Amino acid sequence: MSVELNIRELNEKIQKESSFVEMINLEMEKVIVGQKHLVESLMIGLLSNGHILLEGVPGLAKTLAINSLAETIEAKFSRIQFTPDLLPADLVGTMIYSLKNEDFTVKKGPIFSNFILADEINRSPAKVQSALLEAMAERQVTIGDTSYKLDDPFLVMATQNPLEQEGTYPLPEAQVDRFMLKVVIDYPKKEEEKLIVRQNIAKVFPTVNKILKPQDIISAREVVKDVYVDEKIERYIIDIIFATRFPEDYGLENLQNMISYGGSPRASISLTMAAKAYAFIKRRGYVVPEDVRAVCHDVLRHRIGLTYEAEAENLTTEDIITEILNKVEVP
Repeated sequence: MSVELNIRELNEKIQKESSFVEMINLEMEKVIVGQKHLVESLMIGLLSNGHILLEGVPGLAKTLAINSLAETIEAKFSRIQFTPDLLPADLVGTMIYSLKNEDFTVKKGPIFSNFILADEINRSPAKVQSALLEAMAERQVTIGDTSYKLDDPFLVMATQNPLEQEGTYPLPEAQVDRFMLKVVIDYPKKEEEKLIVRQNIAKVFPTVNKILKPQDIISAREVVKDVYVDEKIERYIIDIIFATRFPEDYGLENLQNMISYGGSPRASISLTMAAKAYAFIKRRGYVVPEDVRAVCHDVLRHRIGLTYEAEAENLTTEDIITEILNKVEVP
């Protein structure tokens, strides 16, 4: 009985604490037509302290979405356009010699913001990518001999254009794993596109209001950690991850030669955290299997390696995840 009582109390607390989610959604809807999944993914990344890799053709409001989110939270926003001639110093900052003081001073780079949009991350060489990925993992940057802590909250949304592959530097698999979610976004529907056109040719483009402070997000993250995950749900998450490594143990012998490597323990952690954040967004104090299934594709699509056989059969990671979710027993 005490467990039931605790969950009821937790549920009431989370319903109260998550009221701002609806406010953010309403503000975002003013400027972003459709793309609910993109907005939801940004919220999950923000609430679970994870970063997002976005894949989609140009012009799908990727920049507008993260910029608008930063505006609703009264936070600093930086957009960095990744190009082949970009240097790590352009990202993190550098030491500049001051003639007046006859000494070196630190000039911090655009990475010192709450929200970073790394536009077309695969356009710049490995040195720049690793500088960004180090900042994402360590939450600090070293300039000269000194390490500087990055602002909190700190969210990186990196975009990749799936159309052009010439002159790009694809992110290594081991580094892609640092992104909590990989979100693939598609074209809007006809009705949505009509609204987008109307909005953009109107005399005044809508703007969002500031409704939160960065400290509110930091507090909300602590509440997200309290979301209850039952042991059965934990077992379900572990089963899904293990099915990507040893599909034959879950009656998926057909996938055995299709997967070159499965999800790492980082995948299990990310899936649990994303499911907790999703439950919080849905204003619930506990995780249900549907929460896990809702975030599973975004958490796993960049963490499963395909063999040549899978590519020859036009099998995608999406197909593999769907098959695993259909096969692994739901608690």
